[in-house]
Formats: sequence, C-alpha cells, structure tokens
Amino acid sequence: MGWLDRLRKPAPDDAMASALAAAKAGDYAAALAIWEPMARAGNARAQNNIAACFSAGYGVAEDAGLAAKWLELSAASGDPVGQRNLATLYFRGEGVAQDDGEAIRLYRLAADQDDATAQDMLSWMLAERGDYEGAFVLAQQAAEKGVAASMTRLGNLYHDALGVERDVSQAAQWWRTAAMLGDADAQARLGAAYLTGAGVAADPFEALVWLLRSRDGGSKLAANFIPPANGMLSPDQRKEAARRADEPLGAVS
Repeated sequence: MGWLDRLRKPAPDDAMASALAAAKAGDYAAALAIWEPMARAGNARAQNNIAACFSAGYGVAEDAGLAAKWLELSAASGDPVGQRNLATLYFRGEGVAQDDGEAIRLYRLAADQDDATAQDMLSWMLAERGDYEGAFVLAQQAAEKGVAASMTRLGNLYHDALGVERDVSQAAQWWRTAAMLGDADAQARLGAAYLTGAGVAADPFEALVWLLRSRDGGSKLAANFIPPANGMLSPDQRKEAARRADEPLGAVS
C-alpha cells in the first residue's frame, strides 16, 4: 500500500477532491499544483499530501528531507495523518535522524486522535519494549477498527499471557478473525492452534490448510508446523488440504 493510499479522506471541498482525483489518475503535477498553495497557506492535509509525493517521488524528485519538512508542518498543526507519517520517518530514519523516542511520541499523538494505523504501530513498538499492557490496549483499539495485524497481536498476547490473563480460546478467535482477513502470521498461529488443540479442537487437516495458506502468504512461522501436520495425515488428506488452501478466503467456512 502506497503513501497516497494510506491518506485519510480529505476534507470534502472541491479543490481537495480535484487534487485527490488527479493523484489517483497519476497526474501528480496537477495535484501538486492544487496542494502547494493550500499547503503554503497552512492546510495540514495538503502539507501531508505534498510530503507523500516527495517521499515516493510522485510528480517530483524523491526527497525524504523535503518530505520530513512538510510533515513537520502538518504534524505541528495537529493532523493525525501527518503525525503518523512523520513518526514513520523517524522510525525508519528517512529524511531525519532515526529516533524511536520521537517516533513513539508522534505515533502516540496520532493514536490519541484515534488513528488506527498509529495505534497498531505504537502497539507493536510498546510490545517490543516489554510494555505489554500498553500494547494490549492499543491493539484492542486498532483491532476494533479492522486492523488485522493488531488482531494477530491480541491473539499472541492472550496466548502468551502478556499484559493480560492467558486465554487460548480468545487467542484462537482473534487469530481466526485476522486469518480470514488474510494476515499470514495469524494463519500460521491458527494452524498451530489446530495442530496442538490450543483454544480449538485439535484438527490436523484444518491445521495444514491454514499453515499452507500462511506459507504461501509469506509467513515464516508456518515452516516448523507443516511437517508434523503432514505426518498426521494420509496422502489423500494432504492433497485435499493443499486444494483447500488454494481456495479464496471467502470460500472458507
């Protein structure tokens, strides 16, 4: 997903709508011609959108430093998308010196304004630092908005009793919800749960279906569980599991 795809829908005025339509059509020069005067007049969302163009090289030469400068203006105006995108630059060290502390501060500002992406990223950063209670609260907020990565994280926290009392049934439920949204790591975790009977009835066939989906989706978590799942099934069952794993997620009951 690109920067422009991650922008919140702009205010419904004609200029912003025209600029966004031009950008979606690939005419970034036209979009920038609309956004620039608005940005210079202090429009925080236009500032963020110009930063997106500099960050990705849309209609201008790619320049992370200029992207950061425009985002600093947007973030200072209190725009949650600008705050979140500037936080990402600090996290990555793009256009600014890498600074996890500043990234966390900015993600929190955006998260406090109910930005789901910021809530998810801040949840991950807090979990990495051992603040599991904080990570849990933020993951809940983002999961309620449909962020699959946060659903997967909730499952992990419930399963490992991190920041919350252990509940393997809740873990499996969250993993299944995220798995149905296509999150490959959740699919691996769900497959492992079916293999071991953690929070769901043990079912090596169902386990293999999810593990194969996960592997094909790019998760490295499935590799250790596929051999034991294969070992519990007949050749015909393994063949059928592979067929099921190739079906669209909507076909899964």
